Amino acid sequence: MKELTELINLNEPGWDLVNEWLGEATNEYEILPKNDKRAERELINTQVTTRSPMGAVIYETGGILISKGWLRILGSGSEKLDRGLSEWNKGKTFENYGEQPSHLLIADDIIGGYFAINAGGIGTEMGKIYYLPQDTLEWECLDIGYSDFLYWTLTGDLDKFYELFRWENWERDIQQGNGNQVFSFVPFLWTKEGKDIEKIDRKLVPIEENYSLTLDLKKQLNG
Repeated sequence: MKELTELINLNEPGWDLVNEWLGEATNEYEILPKNDKRAERELINTQVTTRSPMGAVIYETGGILISKGWLRILGSGSEKLDRGLSEWNKGKTFENYGEQPSHLLIADDIIGGYFAINAGGIGTEMGKIYYLPQDTLEWECLDIGYSDFLYWTLTGDLDKFYELFRWENWERDIQQGNGNQVFSFVPFLWTKEGKDIEKIDRKLVPIEENYSLTLDLKKQLNG
């Protein structure tokens, strides 16, 4: 495990690049405040340097909310997104800090979709971002890395990506939740009855509950 001083890059800080992308953003975003000690701990536990955009996001932010919180980029944790990146992955993609994860959960959305960097556990494309949506419960490769993913969340066409899942008044409804919650849908989005987002029931649930259920359902369907 590298020490904090080995992970902080003052000569080529990744935050400079992230700041450039923020200046080009066409999607609404909110940089969440960080707690210094928590940010240091998360950086050490994740073992990425601040030269990388991921390390910069972890060390410089409590996370980033996109489109009023529809999409959540994990940082070091904050009041509105009370999950640090390494903290959220512990027990899910690895058991103990310092271990090689099967994949690394780096972001999620309000409808229970999960974004992860593949480290061999969820697909064949190493280092690429995969998405686990609720309408298929299958990991899908997006053919981009973390940097391109972060840039896409700020400048990409999220309306098109989520066009089947944005119901009327979604912007108002998601304000009722926080970064530790997602909407649960009945019928499930992967069922034939769950294809029309306007006609199904939804309620906010803890993301831990949703994540566990998602993996259980994925295993059952694959079985």
